[in-house]
Amino acid sequence: MKLLLGIAVAVLALADAGQSPLQRRVVKDVLDYFHSRSNVQLLFREQSVEGAVERVDSSGTYVQLRLNLAQTACKKQTQRRQNCRIIESKRKPACLACYKFDNSDVPRVLDKYYNCGPSHHLVVKEIKHRDEAECRAVEEAGKASDALYLPGMFAFSKGLPA
Repeated sequence: MKLLLGIAVAVLALADAGQSPLQRRVVKDVLDYFHSRSNVQLLFREQSVEGAVERVDSSGTYVQLRLNLAQTACKKQTQRRQNCRIIESKRKPACLACYKFDNSDVPRVLDKYYNCGPSHHLVVKEIKHRDEAECRAVEEAGKASDALYLPGMFAFSKGLPA
Protein backbone atom coordinates (compact mmCIF):
# COMPACT_ATOMS: atom_id res chain seq x y z
CA MET A 1 0.00 0.00 0.00
CA LYS A 2 2.85 2.40 0.88
CA LEU A 3 4.48 1.60 -2.46
CA LEU A 4 1.30 2.59 -4.32
CA LEU A 5 1.08 5.82 -2.35
CA GLY A 6 4.73 6.59 -3.14
CA ILE A 7 4.14 5.98 -6.84
CA ALA A 8 1.04 8.20 -6.82
CA VAL A 9 2.98 11.04 -5.14
CA ALA A 10 5.81 10.68 -7.67
CA VAL A 11 3.37 10.77 -10.60
CA LEU A 12 1.72 13.93 -9.22
CA ALA A 13 5.13 15.55 -8.74
CA LEU A 14 6.09 14.74 -12.34
CA ALA A 15 2.80 16.11 -13.63
CA ASP A 16 3.31 19.31 -11.65
CA ALA A 17 6.89 19.63 -12.93
CA GLY A 18 5.64 19.53 -16.53
CA GLN A 19 3.27 22.45 -16.02
CA SER A 20 4.22 26.06 -16.62
CA PRO A 21 3.74 28.57 -13.78
CA LEU A 22 0.60 29.92 -15.48
CA GLN A 23 -0.82 26.41 -15.86
CA ARG A 24 -0.21 25.71 -12.15
CA ARG A 25 -1.92 29.01 -11.35
CA VAL A 26 -4.96 28.01 -13.43
CA VAL A 27 -5.13 24.59 -11.70
CA LYS A 28 -5.03 26.26 -8.27
CA ASP A 29 -7.68 28.80 -9.27
CA VAL A 30 -10.02 26.13 -10.67
CA LEU A 31 -9.62 23.98 -7.53
CA ASP A 32 -10.37 27.05 -5.35
CA TYR A 33 -13.47 27.77 -7.45
CA PHE A 34 -14.60 24.13 -7.32
CA HIS A 35 -14.23 23.95 -3.54
CA SER A 36 -16.08 27.26 -3.08
CA ARG A 37 -19.28 25.70 -4.41
CA SER A 38 -21.81 24.98 -1.66
CA ASN A 39 -22.66 21.49 -2.95
CA VAL A 40 -19.02 20.35 -2.65
CA GLN A 41 -18.45 18.94 0.84
CA LEU A 42 -15.32 16.84 0.37
CA LEU A 43 -11.88 17.78 -0.87
CA PHE A 44 -11.00 17.08 -4.50
CA ARG A 45 -7.48 16.82 -5.90
CA GLU A 46 -6.02 17.16 -9.34
CA GLN A 47 -5.85 13.70 -10.87
CA SER A 48 -4.60 14.65 -14.32
CA VAL A 49 -4.34 17.51 -16.79
CA GLU A 50 -5.18 16.76 -20.40
CA GLY A 51 -4.97 18.84 -23.52
CA ALA A 52 -2.94 21.69 -22.07
CA VAL A 53 -2.67 24.59 -24.53
CA GLU A 54 -0.56 27.68 -23.94
CA ARG A 55 -0.28 30.33 -26.66
CA VAL A 56 1.51 33.67 -26.44
CA ASP A 57 0.65 36.63 -28.65
CA SER A 58 1.00 40.40 -28.44
CA SER A 59 -2.08 40.69 -26.20
CA GLY A 60 -0.98 38.11 -23.63
CA THR A 61 -0.87 34.40 -22.88
CA TYR A 62 -3.85 32.10 -23.41
CA VAL A 63 -3.99 28.93 -21.29
CA GLN A 64 -6.56 26.15 -21.77
CA LEU A 65 -6.64 23.01 -19.62
CA ARG A 66 -8.92 20.04 -19.14
CA LEU A 67 -8.50 19.11 -15.49
CA ASN A 68 -9.65 15.74 -14.13
CA LEU A 69 -10.38 15.74 -10.41
CA ALA A 70 -10.59 12.92 -7.88
CA GLN A 71 -12.63 12.91 -4.67
CA THR A 72 -10.77 12.36 -1.40
CA ALA A 73 -11.90 11.13 2.00
CA CYS A 74 -11.19 14.55 3.62
CA LYS A 75 -13.62 17.38 4.25
CA LYS A 76 -12.82 20.44 2.13
CA GLN A 77 -11.96 22.46 5.27
CA THR A 78 -9.12 20.05 6.16
CA GLN A 79 -5.86 21.87 6.94
CA ARG A 80 -3.44 19.07 5.99
CA ARG A 81 -4.63 18.40 2.46
CA GLN A 82 -1.62 16.39 1.26
CA ASN A 83 -2.53 13.38 3.46
CA CYS A 84 -6.01 12.91 2.00
CA ARG A 85 -6.44 9.58 0.25
CA ILE A 86 -8.35 9.41 -3.02
CA ILE A 87 -11.58 7.42 -2.99
CA GLU A 88 -11.41 5.38 -6.18
CA SER A 89 -15.09 4.54 -6.59
CA LYS A 90 -16.42 8.08 -6.07
CA ARG A 91 -17.14 11.02 -8.37
CA LYS A 92 -14.46 12.13 -10.82
CA PRO A 93 -15.51 15.51 -12.20
CA ALA A 94 -13.73 17.24 -15.06
CA CYS A 95 -13.17 20.96 -15.53
CA LEU A 96 -12.44 22.90 -18.68
CA ALA A 97 -10.55 26.11 -17.92
CA CYS A 98 -9.64 28.90 -20.35
CA TYR A 99 -7.64 31.88 -19.09
CA LYS A 100 -6.07 34.91 -20.75
CA PHE A 101 -3.20 36.63 -18.93
CA ASP A 102 -1.58 39.94 -19.82
CA ASN A 103 2.14 40.23 -20.57
CA SER A 104 3.16 41.98 -17.33
CA ASP A 105 5.90 40.70 -14.99
CA VAL A 106 3.19 39.42 -12.63
CA PRO A 107 0.57 38.25 -15.14
CA ARG A 108 -2.91 39.60 -14.46
CA VAL A 109 -6.02 37.69 -15.56
CA LEU A 110 -7.69 39.53 -18.44
CA ASP A 111 -10.55 37.05 -18.84
CA LYS A 112 -11.41 33.52 -17.78
CA TYR A 113 -13.98 30.80 -18.23
CA TYR A 114 -14.36 27.47 -16.49
CA ASN A 115 -16.95 24.75 -16.49
CA CYS A 116 -16.84 21.83 -14.07
CA GLY A 117 -19.14 18.84 -13.98
CA PRO A 118 -19.28 15.08 -14.31
CA SER A 119 -16.70 13.93 -16.87
CA HIS A 120 -19.43 12.81 -19.30
CA HIS A 121 -21.10 16.24 -18.94
CA LEU A 122 -18.35 18.10 -20.84
CA VAL A 123 -18.67 15.93 -23.96
CA VAL A 124 -22.36 16.68 -24.50
CA LYS A 125 -22.58 18.40 -27.89
CA GLU A 126 -24.39 21.58 -26.76
CA ILE A 127 -22.11 22.08 -23.76
CA LYS A 128 -19.02 21.43 -25.87
CA HIS A 129 -20.10 24.07 -28.43
CA ARG A 130 -20.77 26.61 -25.67
CA ASP A 131 -17.41 25.85 -24.04
CA GLU A 132 -15.60 26.30 -27.37
CA ALA A 133 -17.31 29.65 -27.99
CA GLU A 134 -16.55 30.88 -24.46
CA CYS A 135 -12.89 29.84 -24.77
CA ARG A 136 -12.56 31.62 -28.13
CA ALA A 137 -13.92 34.79 -26.49
CA VAL A 138 -11.41 34.44 -23.64
CA GLU A 139 -8.55 33.97 -26.11
CA GLU A 140 -9.56 37.19 -27.89
CA ALA A 141 -9.48 39.21 -24.64
CA GLY A 142 -7.08 42.12 -24.84
CA LYS A 143 -6.82 42.01 -28.64
CA ALA A 144 -9.36 44.81 -29.17
CA SER A 145 -7.16 47.24 -27.25
CA ASP A 146 -4.23 46.33 -29.54
CA ALA A 147 -6.22 47.51 -32.53
CA LEU A 148 -6.79 50.91 -30.90
CA TYR A 149 -3.21 51.67 -29.98
CA LEU A 150 0.15 50.13 -30.64
CA PRO A 151 3.38 51.43 -29.12
CA GLY A 152 4.97 53.99 -31.46
CA MET A 153 1.68 54.71 -33.21
CA PHE A 154 0.64 58.34 -33.48
CA ALA A 155 -2.94 59.53 -33.64
CA PHE A 156 -3.84 62.54 -35.72
CA SER A 157 -7.16 64.25 -35.88
CA LYS A 158 -8.43 66.96 -38.17
CA GLY A 159 -10.18 69.76 -36.37
CA LEU A 160 -13.42 71.27 -37.52
CA PRO A 161 -13.24 74.67 -39.23
CA ALA A 162 -13.62 77.54 -36.78
